[in-house]
Amino acid sequence: MISIPHKTKQFLVLLIKILIVAGAFYFIYNQLANNDQLDWQKFIVLFQKNQSFLGISFILLLSILNRYFEILKWKNLAQYIRKISVSESTKQVLAALTAGLFTPNGVGEYAGKALFFNKSEAKKVVFLNLICNGIQMVLTVVFGIFGLLYFNALYHVITPKTVLILFGIIFLLFGILFFSKKINIKGYSIEKLIHKINEIPKPIHQRNILLGICRYLVFSHQYYFLFLAFDVHLPYLILIATIASVYFLASSLPTFQFLDFAVKGSVAIYFFGILGVNEWIVVFISTLMWFLNVVLPVIIGSYYVLNFKTKNIT
Repeated sequence: MISIPHKTKQFLVLLIKILIVAGAFYFIYNQLANNDQLDWQKFIVLFQKNQSFLGISFILLLSILNRYFEILKWKNLAQYIRKISVSESTKQVLAALTAGLFTPNGVGEYAGKALFFNKSEAKKVVFLNLICNGIQMVLTVVFGIFGLLYFNALYHVITPKTVLILFGIIFLLFGILFFSKKINIKGYSIEKLIHKINEIPKPIHQRNILLGICRYLVFSHQYYFLFLAFDVHLPYLILIATIASVYFLASSLPTFQFLDFAVKGSVAIYFFGILGVNEWIVVFISTLMWFLNVVLPVIIGSYYVLNFKTKNIT
């Protein structure tokens, strides 16, 4: 094995950290400055009309709560390896978010968190992060299906026959997974995965589910209150169902964190267009959600990336 001198290793780590942070800020600037769909003049006029210190503070509070619940989720799961503080969990979550900005569906986030643990614990960290993100995806699917059914019952986007076919496909897939759970692929099987999940104490799973629900409710209602701020006054259930549908469908598409708002925005334009909501409002709200829940945490996470100590890699 080729031995890399300590100073060279330090320089390479520093270079990687600078590239991650510089790349993050470049993509953030590029998406905000060169998006033709964003009409900043309309936004400024509406902002000046509806600006409220309490309103802005409330929306920012929801962003903080959204990320805080994610931090608590990781703190709760990480205790399966070793107990960490809220401060340490914050560092790991935000640094990993920054590191995963350029990877499909935030895959780089898994490696980012693993760097804060011993190499021998890397597989456990990846598995726990899968559990952490997995419960959020399950909740998105569950709420999203109910949202879609409610939305479709009112606006008949797809026919009842198509709905039955889709449910038939879902049940078929679950059946295939159930009957093939003992099939091994390179030493891995669904049965082994279920066994590994069951090894984690139930109280940890219960807290993970509860915190995941809290995060979902905060995130979806932040979207809801932003629509109210932009003078979109539709019945609560219709708005929430549409938001749930948008996040379910958008989350099903492979994407990058820095393109997250574009993907969700395009799906949102279709659904909210049916409700008669102006396209530019949908684009702005999707962009604001991305800015508040991805950009701001990434800016803070950049600090943790730049201050990451190579001694953590053991």
